[in-house]
Amino acid sequence: MHNTFMLSSSHKSHLQALADATARILIFIDRDGTISLLSRLATERLEINPGTSFETEFPGFWLHVIKVLDGSQTSCEIPLKIAGCEYLVGVNPYIENSSISGVVCILVDGTQLDTMARSLPSFQALSRELDTIIDSSSDGLFVCDADANVIRMNPASEKIHNLSASEIIGLNMRELIESGFIDRSAALEASISKKRVSLLQDKDNHKLISIATPVFGEQHELIRIVVSERDITEIDNLQHELEKQQALKDSLRDQMLAMQQVELDSQSIIARSPTMIRALQQSIKVAKAHSSVLILGESGVGKGLIADLIHKNSQRVEQPLIKINCGAIPESLIEAELFGYEKGAFTGAQTSGKPGYFELADGGTLFLDEIAELPLPSQVKLLRFLEDGQITRLGDTKSRTADVRVIAATHQDLGEMVKQGKFRLDLYYRLNVIPIQIPAVRERHDCILPLIKHYLEKFGHQTDTRKRLTRAALDALESYPYPGNVRELMNICERLVVMADTELIDLPDLPIQITSHTPKKQFDLNHIAPGISLQQTLDQVEKELLENALQQFSNQTEIAEALNVNQSTIARKIKKHGLN
Repeated sequence: MHNTFMLSSSHKSHLQALADATARILIFIDRDGTISLLSRLATERLEINPGTSFETEFPGFWLHVIKVLDGSQTSCEIPLKIAGCEYLVGVNPYIENSSISGVVCILVDGTQLDTMARSLPSFQALSRELDTIIDSSSDGLFVCDADANVIRMNPASEKIHNLSASEIIGLNMRELIESGFIDRSAALEASISKKRVSLLQDKDNHKLISIATPVFGEQHELIRIVVSERDITEIDNLQHELEKQQALKDSLRDQMLAMQQVELDSQSIIARSPTMIRALQQSIKVAKAHSSVLILGESGVGKGLIADLIHKNSQRVEQPLIKINCGAIPESLIEAELFGYEKGAFTGAQTSGKPGYFELADGGTLFLDEIAELPLPSQVKLLRFLEDGQITRLGDTKSRTADVRVIAATHQDLGEMVKQGKFRLDLYYRLNVIPIQIPAVRERHDCILPLIKHYLEKFGHQTDTRKRLTRAALDALESYPYPGNVRELMNICERLVVMADTELIDLPDLPIQITSHTPKKQFDLNHIAPGISLQQTLDQVEKELLENALQQFSNQTEIAEALNVNQSTIARKIKKHGLN
């Protein structure tokens, strides 16, 4: 076992010449850690001499040398800092007579490595790539050394500060603060704290956010500080704009709900007949529940008003009530309108996609009028929603949850449609949890006169006119069956208010379908009692006429105007016939 390099004088002299000729820093160390030979450059740079203990000179590095000496490691390359210079040290075994008799350490100056690396094509390509990335960044970038001296500045930073890089590079952040260029420096604070620093600054009426990130070397020493900065003035303005838009949206939503509430409050449901009163009682009772409701009745009976009444008296009154007529939307679009769609779901779809009515009604009520017109594929998706509260947009694979109460309405016989295969039986049962039947106008005769008076007053108020009906016109309107129900009655009243030339509406002012339906009264001579004179007959007719007038008009003046006589004449004849 060799403890030292066993070299002859001539051999050692030859090895020394070779070591000097390499122009490298070479150190030969024997097994006991003694430096046996140094190249000339090693002696000059390291200021050590042969015979010195390597462990004493480089105690931390000696641990790596031992691993090569005992064969546990074939070789290694370790960075080493000596007298302020950085070296990469390669440690290799010195083999003599098939055994390790020592090691040779080759030290390469870090600056030489940097020069060599920079000359490599791969390094140059990488450098160009990094330069391109830094210079093309839309964020401003500063690179500082450990002492906060600026060593690089990209074009985005030049634009932000309206200065060229040549005016900034080489300056210390303390100098820039003193000159008023900035009031605080994230880089300077990061160089002191050795931590990431974020700052928000105002500069020339612009808001800048600066983020300084420290970069550490292998020995955990600070080597660089990279500062990214962004002009967030536009972002800040956009944020304010978004806040304004959100406030506007909230305002519009509040206005929508307020208008909805006004509409609900303005809708008068007149009920005098027992069947209509029962329907209203059922509606108010079911409003407190969350069950689906199916409103049944002919077209024009006011199924939409019943839906309004249910929503108004429910816990969802503060949320939207969205009304959809399933028969008014093309079959090809009904599914997309109800359940929404993702971008590209079909030709003509919005690029951003669109929420459906179920999503828009979240938290509120969705009224599906003419539910019998809903296509079978959409019936399946509606059934799924009623079962689990989940909807899936067209062109999407994930489900969404919506809290929506469904009120459906139809004038058709859904039971018969189920038998014909035009409506799903399971959906019918789901919708028909609580059915409410709305009677036709012909079945609620007690409501006709109050309805007529209500709509005459309503449209008279809108047109700033006052209209009255003669007894004959009122009788004709009361006897008409109204196949179009309340909708038809309302339209007739509006037409009479708008089109009648005088304040008093008589039979000639009525639509022909009403007058043609009214049976004409015939004067029957058989009803005249024998021995009754013409004057007695005229008095009887006059009395009946005054009795009807007293029921129709509120005072004698109105009666006189209607009959085209003086008020005193009316008063005298009322007294004559004992009608006071």
